[in-house]
Amino acid sequence: MMLPRLEYIKQARVRLGITQRKLAALTGISTSMINQIESGRCKPSYETARKIFEVLSSLEGRSSMKAGDICSRWPISVQKDEKLHKAIDVMRVNSISQIPVFDSSRVVGILTEDGLAKVMLEKNEKDLKNMHVFQVIEPPPPIVDVSTPAKALVPLVRFAKCILVSEKGNVIGIVTTTDTLKMVE
Repeated sequence: MMLPRLEYIKQARVRLGITQRKLAALTGISTSMINQIESGRCKPSYETARKIFEVLSSLEGRSSMKAGDICSRWPISVQKDEKLHKAIDVMRVNSISQIPVFDSSRVVGILTEDGLAKVMLEKNEKDLKNMHVFQVIEPPPPIVDVSTPAKALVPLVRFAKCILVSEKGNVIGIVTTTDTLKMVE
C-alpha cells in the first residue's frame, strides 16, 4: 500500500486541531519523533508512517460526524406552564444543568441552573413554590439540523448553554459540551 506524502502529516494534524503531543499519544510514537518527521529531520519507517496515517484517517472520519450522531436523543424537557419546583425536581433527578422549555411542541426557552440561582437569590421560598417555568426561562438555545457538521457545534456550544437538534422541524436531541467530547473518543 502506498502512503501519502509525509508533508501531509502536519497538514492533517493542524486541520484536525490536534497537537503533536496528542498525535504522539494516539499513535504511541514520541512527541519528538512526530516533531522530527513533520520538520523533515527524520524519515520514519514504513510501519511508523502507516500508524500515523491510520490514526489521522480515523480522526478525519470522526470529523465527518453530524449533530445527529453526537446529540443525546429525546431530551428531557418541561412545559412552560409547569410549576417551577417540579421542573427543578426533574433537573435534580436527572442530574442536568439545563432543560429545554416547550409550549406544546414549540421551543420557547431554556431553564438553567444559573437562571434558577438568580431567581432563588431574589425570591423567598413561598414565592418560588407558586412560580411557573415561564416566569424564569431564558431565550431558547440555537437549533440546528441533524445534518449540521458536529465540528461546527463546538464553538457554538461554548457560547450557548446547549444546542437543540431538529429533524424535519421537530426537536429530537440536545447537544451539550459533554456531547461534543464524543468527537474525540
